Amino acid sequence: MSKWEMVRLGDVCDVRDGTHDSPKYVNQGYPLITSKNVTKGYIDFSDVNLISYYDYKEINKRSKVDVGDIIMPMIGTIGQPIIISNFERPFAIKNVALIKFNNDHVHNIYVKDILKSTIFKKFVDRISRGGTQKFIALKDIRAFSFPLPPLHIQQKIASILDRTSTLVEKRKEQVSKLDMLVKSQFIKTFGDPVTNPMGWEVVTLSVACKKITDGTHFSPKSYKDGEYKYITAKNIKQDGFDFTNLTYVNESVHKDIYGRCNPEYRDVLYIKDGVTTGIAQINTLTEGFSLLSSVALLKPNFDTISEYYLRDVLNNQMMYTKIRANMGGAAITRLTVAKIKEINIPLPPLALQTRFAEFVQATDKSKSETQRSLDNLELLYKSLMQQYFC
Repeated sequence: MSKWEMVRLGDVCDVRDGTHDSPKYVNQGYPLITSKNVTKGYIDFSDVNLISYYDYKEINKRSKVDVGDIIMPMIGTIGQPIIISNFERPFAIKNVALIKFNNDHVHNIYVKDILKSTIFKKFVDRISRGGTQKFIALKDIRAFSFPLPPLHIQQKIASILDRTSTLVEKRKEQVSKLDMLVKSQFIKTFGDPVTNPMGWEVVTLSVACKKITDGTHFSPKSYKDGEYKYITAKNIKQDGFDFTNLTYVNESVHKDIYGRCNPEYRDVLYIKDGVTTGIAQINTLTEGFSLLSSVALLKPNFDTISEYYLRDVLNNQMMYTKIRANMGGAAITRLTVAKIKEINIPLPPLALQTRFAEFVQATDKSKSETQRSLDNLELLYKSLMQQYFC
């Protein structure tokens, strides 16, 4: 990397920003794109404010965006640059950096990749301003230094990274479609669990489950390693367990907790406290572990209900919304064990649930293979970014 010239972004590109004014919003007009509208890798017009034609023209006298330009958030989620490839709708910008390319020796895709790299992230972490709402000044973006190889090398690097990035996005889309396929199959098989159009028998969770309890209400001393996992709401996601920052408890503490709350393979873990309240997940761990009270333990009565049906009926969006509407708590949202026991769910025939479970297991197998491919591609992408830019 040392053989490549280090340049300042403002010296090789025309770096501007959007308006600093706050134009009046109107009901019909032109979109005013701000940082919040460009944080997903594309311009999101779904939640955009509109301005008059006069304000649109005034802003674009200095900050007109053209095809091939890069725009990038300057406030909040800083970075995440996107290249303008076409205009879905004409728009103006505010709180967004605008990078224009008047230099034939600078490749816009290469610059986009640099702005997505750890070089820029470390730069932003070092100089960004603000408290809860971070921002980066235009002068700092102009001062950002990066390695600039000859144009043909820029194009080669950009081509390799873009091909890899495209494969990553395709795998993500495949994973998302498999998730949607399971949700669609649930509705196709059982109908909306809130309106219950198929007229299934309705039972409470206390009937569908052999046991419903929660983890310890105390805060035992935990450690960074050990024999018994100490699982809390933060470790449970809709797509499985997240053992990032997992802690452990010693044997005597585990025995005390496990004597009352004994999660076993195929049980359902249900978040009952905090912002993620209402997420259910099947326990796939075969070893014993301890639970905190933020998680409820649901032991299905397997003679009448499948763990896959129980998890997915609780995670169904309509059911999830209905259950959360019944939560208590002010600063912290929560479901009590008593309220969980009273939750009503439709109970279709077990044979139908079993067929659905087989479909989910087959789909999960495909999803796991796709996820492994995605993980490998993301690792490759990070490795390439490290190789080229660090």
